[in-house]
Formats: sequence, C-alpha cells, structure tokens
Amino acid sequence: MQLFQVDSFADEVFGGNPAAVCLLGGPAGPAWMQSVASEMNLSETAFVEPSGAGYGLRWFTPVAEVDLCGHATLASAHVLYETGLVPAAEPVRFDSVSGPLTARREDGLLVLDFPARRARPAPPPAGLLAALGVGTVVWSGEGEDDVMVVLPHEDDVTGLRPDTVALAGLETRGVIVTAPASRPGADFVSRFFAPAVGIPEDPVTGSAHCTLAPYWAERLGRDGLTGYQASARGGTVRVRLAGERVLLAGRAVTVFAGQLSDAALARLAG
Repeated sequence: MQLFQVDSFADEVFGGNPAAVCLLGGPAGPAWMQSVASEMNLSETAFVEPSGAGYGLRWFTPVAEVDLCGHATLASAHVLYETGLVPAAEPVRFDSVSGPLTARREDGLLVLDFPARRARPAPPPAGLLAALGVGTVVWSGEGEDDVMVVLPHEDDVTGLRPDTVALAGLETRGVIVTAPASRPGADFVSRFFAPAVGIPEDPVTGSAHCTLAPYWAERLGRDGLTGYQASARGGTVRVRLAGERVLLAGRAVTVFAGQLSDAALARLAG
C-alpha cells in the first residue's frame, strides 16, 4: 500500500495544510485506519479504495473519523492524478459518507464539488467567546458540524489566542472564526479550531469553507469569492456557491511518497 504526504491549498511545499493519503490495496477496517492516522499525526489522513467507477474515500484525524474533509480530498485527487490512476482530462469520483464528491482539473487548479453546509443563526454556545478571548461578535451560527462566529475585522481573527482546552469541552466538531479581509486578493479570512477531534488549529480547512461560502456570498452579494485561512502556515481557498453545492479550488504539492511496511500490513491482516 502506498502512502503519500501532500500539502493542500498550497503553491509550494511546507505551506497550506498537510494531509496523508493511503492508497488501499484492498479492504481495511476502521481500527487499522485509525492506527495509521494516529501514526501519521496530521490533521487528516485519507484512505482511498477503488470502488465501481470511482473510489471510496474516508477521512481520519489522529483520534476520530470525520464526515467531510476538503484538504485531504484535494490531496487524494492530486495523488490519483499524479500517479496516473485517473487520466488528467477525467474527473475523480469519490463515494463518501457525505455522499458523492467529485474533483477535476481546471486552469491549473484542482476543483472540488462539495455540499454546501449553511449555518443557521444561533447564539454562541456557553463559554465559547470566553475560550476565544473575544467580546461582541457581528454574527454567530450553527452549521452541520461546526459553530461559526463573525468578528468585525481581520486583525480580530489573526490576533486570536484561544484556550483550546476550553474549546475541546464544547459540544461541536470545530469552531470557525471569520471576518472580512483587509489583505489584497482575499474577500474574507478565517481560522478553524477543532481540539475536540484532536486538531487544536487546522491550517487550511476545505469543509469549513462549505459553511463560509454561503455566508459570505450572501453578505457580499457574489457567488465567487477568495478566502484566506490565516493560520501559521496559511492557505488560499477559492470558492464558488452553486445552489446547494460549493466549488472549492486550490493547488496541492507532494512532499513525499513511500510504502507501508510489512509490519504495518501484518497488523492489517490481524
């Protein structure tokens, strides 16, 4: 079984969000996949298995399986194209717990077709603002997996120093914090914290942009937008709202490729 590490939503190595991609040679159980993901110790490890006319796809953090992950899906599509398993002119079709997903190459970018995950207005959960270290927010809401808060200015987002231990105690997968961008080339900025699933801060989060895109498209009156996730590594995600779908576009770069050892595969057999 081949194993890759890929920097997603990055133009060069050591930027964006690193993900591991494991090309499965056959069925594997979730306990084994979780062990591999824990060993890789990245925010996400994707497991890709041929299935019908496409590929089955599952995502694991170091401590849990998740329902949707953008950057590891981008990394998986990148690997399938780079290895020649999928021809460059054809789309990649994934079957996932979040339904069918597709990826394609377009104008030098990889474009993912994901479900929109609109947040509905809701007050911040008790303790959230204190854990973030912020006072008044412009807007707050609840999405399918995450809560979201909107702050007035980009500096409010980039300057956050949250209490991730307190955030881990909230009943949510993660917390999206966003604001209008003041930097050139971006419409909004964001950060994403998910210590409850083993990710204190995710560098660049595709699935969070499925919630960010509908909000900012309505607020700014445009379907096509550019988001910048202002983590220490940072990364740009181009989004387009298309009804109940969100198109996420970015680049990816392979950092290394290898194979799982006989010892790791023996654990699979066991």
